[in-house]
Amino acid sequence: MKQKIEDIVTANWEYDNVNIEKITEQIINLFESYAKSKMMLGSPTEMINEERDYLDSLKEVKKETIAVWFSCGVASAVAAKKTIEKYGETHNILIVNNPVKNEHPDNLRFLADVENWLGYPIIKAVNKNYPNADIVEVFDKVKYVSGVGGAPCTRELKKEARYQFEKENKIDWHVLGFTIDEWDRQKRFNIGERENTIPVLINELITKQDCFKIVEKAGIKLPIIYSLGYPNANCIGCVKSQSPTYWNLVRATFPEVFEERAIQSRRIGCKLVKLKGKRIYLDELPPDAKGGKIKSYDCGIFCDT
Repeated sequence: MKQKIEDIVTANWEYDNVNIEKITEQIINLFESYAKSKMMLGSPTEMINEERDYLDSLKEVKKETIAVWFSCGVASAVAAKKTIEKYGETHNILIVNNPVKNEHPDNLRFLADVENWLGYPIIKAVNKNYPNADIVEVFDKVKYVSGVGGAPCTRELKKEARYQFEKENKIDWHVLGFTIDEWDRQKRFNIGERENTIPVLINELITKQDCFKIVEKAGIKLPIIYSLGYPNANCIGCVKSQSPTYWNLVRATFPEVFEERAIQSRRIGCKLVKLKGKRIYLDELPPDAKGGKIKSYDCGIFCDT
């Protein structure tokens, strides 16, 4: 090997009076150092070829990165699929989820099924200040549950978690699961939060019902939470809702969650539900009280209230 390198140096060196032996040794040392750093045992020729391939790859135009924020709901699942189909060859695609402990356990099954469907790993982004991603911990720490300022669970477990993720990963574009039914929310998001979004579902005029059909056609069982009457796959006992209908649905389907929210909101002093125009505590809500249709609240980078 030494003789071959020495021949190459001698043949290509442009100056006189140089120490060929010393230069050759330096090159060999560089090769050995490179091999150790890469944990390689190949020949110098193999190493040179690998390095050349690496340098060639650096000459390629760098792809922009699109982050699809997957919420374990059908709309964001379809948004991820459409993004991959349209931009998979021209962009780096990251599918990112902000896990929350208080969602239905079946969301994890749905996430795994969607991951297989997409053929992409779903990355988890968690706020380092709340490693358990538990909304109960957030409420107790900030002594606030919900109000005109939004809900702290969204701010800490979704919004802040995403900001932290963005600090470590350069994101050029964002995709969320806004359907054509929600174009106004997409518009508000662009105005209030950021403009670098790609409304993939809106661009294709896809509705929420279309998303259900697409996911079911793919052979994926919908999250159980939908079959129980909930409009989305957010946390059970979403504190953004003021609806008596919603909270009595929680009372009927997850009584332990209703009890937990009632005790905690009373302790913190937050009247979560509105009955006949008046805010009341959950433990004051009559079991037969009803309100309007259950609203689908966003739990994303910004907070609907």
